Amino acid sequence: MRFHFGESMTAIGHYMPLAQAAEAAGYTGVTVPDSLIYPQRSGTDYSYTDDGGREFLENKPFLESFIHVTAMLAATQRLEVTTNVVKLPVRPPLYVAKLASSIAALFDNRFNFGVGLSVWPEDYAVMGVPWAQRGKRFDECIAIVRGLTAGGYFEYHSDAFDIPPVKLNPVPTRPIPILIGGHSDAALKRAARNDGWMYAGGGIDAMLPLLDKLTAFRAEAGRREDFRIYATEMGHIEPDLVRRYADAGVTDLVVVFRNLYAVEEDRQPLSDKIDDLNRFADRVIGA
Repeated sequence: MRFHFGESMTAIGHYMPLAQAAEAAGYTGVTVPDSLIYPQRSGTDYSYTDDGGREFLENKPFLESFIHVTAMLAATQRLEVTTNVVKLPVRPPLYVAKLASSIAALFDNRFNFGVGLSVWPEDYAVMGVPWAQRGKRFDECIAIVRGLTAGGYFEYHSDAFDIPPVKLNPVPTRPIPILIGGHSDAALKRAARNDGWMYAGGGIDAMLPLLDKLTAFRAEAGRREDFRIYATEMGHIEPDLVRRYADAGVTDLVVVFRNLYAVEEDRQPLSDKIDDLNRFADRVIGA
């Protein structure tokens, strides 16, 4: 089991010292959230809150994900940084490939690329991207990012994209892991075809049926030995719960010590956050 610290929607000055504290405490990595905009009006429910509410996002700071990742990697020496998750289909895939390739090459392959569909139609509208056929576009974006970051000339032609033979330089010395977020069957099938799956949270009991589906989809796609399964757990986390996740096949556990969906500003002092991550490291990681 690898452990990642998952703080988000907090004061932006906290992130670098938290990453350094997590590295010193023995965590494998940290995760970085992604959000582009907060529309003034929306009729869309959020998939991962009990009531579908999105009010918890109001006035919460979100750094641009690739800048956030770069800052965290620059502040550390060994820590992995994983996006959880970048809204890939609303972004230009060639430019995303350039960003991801540069980061992975510059920081010795410590970048893991978690990606997903945005649940907000407004993200697509303001980026000038059609909401229709977003799943197909998502798959094509993944193919373009994977092809361009592998090195050598790559081309891609579809209704949405027409990329002549081009190559990027630099590229990383290892393929960038592409991890898929989402709980739908389509997301699980997409994860099975790529390098891993990121469970957004909801508890292990809700995760187990999804893992059964994922196992079946992986068997259809051809199992990869280096496949990673991330789970996120919030609150007080006991070693027995960690063992349940490990026994279920989870390879990476993202730990969060407060309710990220609280409809209020995070006022917890940085020193308390560091104490929380150190206590967990002493009690669970060290054990």
